[in-house]
Amino acid sequence: MGELTAQMVERGRDAVSATAVQRRRLAQDMRAAREKLTSSSGLERTFDYELVRIFAENHGGSTLVVSALAVVIAAVATLWFALPLAACWLGLVLAALGLSFVLSRSFLQRDPDTVDLPEWRNRFALVELVVGLTWAIAVQALAQIDGGTNGFVLFVAVMVAAVTAMLSATIPIAVYLGVAPLGLAVAAVFLTAQNLSTSMLVAMTASALVFFLVLANRLFSSAITTLRSRAEKDAMFAELEQAKANSDEARRRAEEANLAKSRFLATMSHELRTPLNAILGFSEVMQNEVFGPHTSPSYKEYSADIHGSGQHLLTLINEILDLSRIEAGRYELAEEALKLAWVVTECRHMLALRAKAKNQTVREHMDPSLPRLWADERAVRQIVLNLLSNAIKFTPPGGEIVIKVGWTSSGGQYVSVKDTGPGIPEEEIPVVMSSFGRGSLAIKTAEQGSGLGLPIVKGLADLHGGGFQLRSKPREGTEVIVTFPAARVMDTLAPVDVVQRQTRSPAVTSKVAA
Repeated sequence: MGELTAQMVERGRDAVSATAVQRRRLAQDMRAAREKLTSSSGLERTFDYELVRIFAENHGGSTLVVSALAVVIAAVATLWFALPLAACWLGLVLAALGLSFVLSRSFLQRDPDTVDLPEWRNRFALVELVVGLTWAIAVQALAQIDGGTNGFVLFVAVMVAAVTAMLSATIPIAVYLGVAPLGLAVAAVFLTAQNLSTSMLVAMTASALVFFLVLANRLFSSAITTLRSRAEKDAMFAELEQAKANSDEARRRAEEANLAKSRFLATMSHELRTPLNAILGFSEVMQNEVFGPHTSPSYKEYSADIHGSGQHLLTLINEILDLSRIEAGRYELAEEALKLAWVVTECRHMLALRAKAKNQTVREHMDPSLPRLWADERAVRQIVLNLLSNAIKFTPPGGEIVIKVGWTSSGGQYVSVKDTGPGIPEEEIPVVMSSFGRGSLAIKTAEQGSGLGLPIVKGLADLHGGGFQLRSKPREGTEVIVTFPAARVMDTLAPVDVVQRQTRSPAVTSKVAA
């Protein structure tokens, strides 16, 4: 039943998680579709803005480099043109580049939420057309000169197309408008070509222009992919932050619930124990017929049942309180030197009647040479009582229980309780170790219990720095081993040098002398 419940809970969590993921993806798709419908480019508005922003940053940061290229071309053109004519062309190019720089800076300084993206995209495309026209003028003018300027014309056209493709790739219409004047100029040169070599150079230039247009499209696709990847990463970070916030809120609520539970248990322990004292006391008086025999024999049986039920309820309350203190880290150990074998023997005598009533055989294997152990006697006694009680409870009549006390391989001490009960399947061990958890075979073959014995044993062993191990197989029995570290064995504890402590403390020395 416990395993089935755990599986149902796990399946429920998986279903809720899958539903949450599906709902989140659906919300993202709807948001993306809504933004695409309101966008002029068919992309989300965030992508639209980022693409235009990249365009503005590219042109704003490369104005000096492109201006230097224009200066070099104008200087070389003076070999064929007069200086005033070359300077006039250079002025046109620098003016167009300056206009592009001013527009780019103006766009970057505006609030992204108030920017009219279609309008700015058109502005940048028109400016790019103007810049392309200035470069086309140079190409057309150089192509009209005889004397070997075709190679220089090819260089200018290819350089300008490459710069335009790289800087304006995020706005495809700007690339087309920037390269179109160069294409028209090259076509005009091809139509007026008078020899084969010029035609070949023009064909190579046209091929280069087409190549850079294709490259611009690839750069645009790459930019879209990069933006989408970054958006997914940002969304993932946002989900992680939201999950962390939810986790912190859940932890805060869990701490509040734990505090409320501790307060409830602290209050109810008093409220429950106070009437239980009266119930146990008066039922024991009636059971023992202190004030005379009952008029009806059934009353004695009823008082015995009341007393037994009260004892069971008191035991359950004590176990719940002990487990709560252990989980909250408020269980304080009253450590002292004790004999582990003596505590085990005493606990066995306490439960001997219960084992005898079920015709069970209890065997002991104890090392008499074990030194004293530095531990909390009440906690150790509770560990042994819980283990023996479980063994007696789950072992069928006529079964056998073996108790072992001895040394561990690391120099510590251990206590082991092994029974011949129904055993626990391996997949049910986590259920048994949880609070109020019980195995399926135990439920069918044993008397009812609270399911807190083993968690309390493990918690007390952890408080002592020891270990807990449970070995069990179905129909082969169960063995529970609790170990105590070597540091708690009295022989391994460092002796206290009284003389040295008195030497270090003059006040103590004077008191001893007095």
